[in-house]
Amino acid sequence: MTKTTTFHFKKIGLLTQVQDMGRIGYQAFGVPVGGAMDKASAQTANWIVGNPPNNPVLEITLLGPQIEIKGNGQIAITGADLSPQIDGKSMPMFETVQVSSTSVLSFGKIKNGCRAYLAIRGDWIVKKWLGSCSASSNNSAGLTPDSNFQKGSILTVKTKLPIPKRTLPAEVCPVHSDLCKVRMVEGPEFEKFSARMVGFFFSRSYKVTPDSNRMGYRLNAEVVDFKPDREIISSATIPGTIQITNAGQPIILMADAQTTGGYLRLANVISADMDKLAQVKPGDEIWFSLVSLEEAGLAFSP
Repeated sequence: MTKTTTFHFKKIGLLTQVQDMGRIGYQAFGVPVGGAMDKASAQTANWIVGNPPNNPVLEITLLGPQIEIKGNGQIAITGADLSPQIDGKSMPMFETVQVSSTSVLSFGKIKNGCRAYLAIRGDWIVKKWLGSCSASSNNSAGLTPDSNFQKGSILTVKTKLPIPKRTLPAEVCPVHSDLCKVRMVEGPEFEKFSARMVGFFFSRSYKVTPDSNRMGYRLNAEVVDFKPDREIISSATIPGTIQITNAGQPIILMADAQTTGGYLRLANVISADMDKLAQVKPGDEIWFSLVSLEEAGLAFSP
């Protein structure tokens, strides 16, 4: 007989969504990849509870929910430290935790990072669209109705036999700070920017503004010596693309961003640094460094 455990949302927090690794292969049709912003943390959470890497997780942003658990199961939390608690007592992160019926999972003060990831061992009963159950900034209301939550929502998981406890060693757990250093490679329109403007851009750090989200991070500066090219044809973009608007404001495109854009593409954050960029919150600072394709490990050998 299949057993299920249900998770009842008493409070939903700021933004709590179902995410997996996203929708691969549909960008040509205008569909963003989406998925977990910090994919490494999501996959790590699933590993800790013995799930496949692409199993759904809850992505919890800044302010966590309050969830009443009915049934038995195993869970794990990775990513940002939002002070998770079980029945009012501190819950360890990066390890397998056994929960039982009537347990209440809640969150407190944010200590570091931006997004926490909650994995639950078992098969999640959530609707998929294009092979993914990830909520999106554009399609969630009609296409993935189970992936966003309101007060009173219920998530159901078909439980599996428990696994022995797993713990991620402390020395490999990510550390999130208020200053995030990320590497970039030149973008398609890099040569259209003056040497003075490029030098200015890489000489300082930038704060992430409050109007940033899963679609993109806006930075609190305008570049110098910039003349907008209003004739650029809308061209392909990917998560990590840094566009410069006609007003001279840098924007970093993130997981839910559009697949094309009409602003000049200065650079691209390398994929290896996207996970730590996902843990940047409004008010945190980002410092960029320009690397070659060889330094980024992206060069092709003949």
